[in-house]
Amino acid sequence: MVSIGDDAPDFTAPKTDIDGDIESFTLSQNLDDAPIVLAFFPAAFTGTCTTEMCTFRDQISNFEDIGSTVLGVSIDTPFTLSEFATKHNLNFELISDTNRNLIDAYDVEMDFADLGVYGVAKRAVFVVDADGEVTYSWVSDDPGVEPDYEAVKQATQQAS
Repeated sequence: MVSIGDDAPDFTAPKTDIDGDIESFTLSQNLDDAPIVLAFFPAAFTGTCTTEMCTFRDQISNFEDIGSTVLGVSIDTPFTLSEFATKHNLNFELISDTNRNLIDAYDVEMDFADLGVYGVAKRAVFVVDADGEVTYSWVSDDPGVEPDYEAVKQATQQAS
């Protein structure tokens, strides 16, 4: 598992911006936008995931005021994430991890075996500073638990 003090695993993946445009995103090429909050969630259009992403939406000024970037990350396709962002008026970008490279690299994969759903992201938050170092890590084994948004905000302030 990725821990505080580790180098954040670099990645390149499709990113859906707030206008629904899809382009490639590479973490190491965007460290000028740090601190970067990587908010992993299991699936778009599900209860707790929608609540979490809408909470980040509603609190985005807390992050933008200190020059931080919030990115949601799930295994959904970029097209699904574009629709999800549009429906919920999300004001930050979403990363599509359909090939599951990110959940593997950050070691946040989980299954809903009783539902026949395998290989989705655990609910997790990592803060990455301008040097590419993980300065905050929170991972939940319970997909119904949301992160402590105040703790994420404080960690982001400390990393700026």
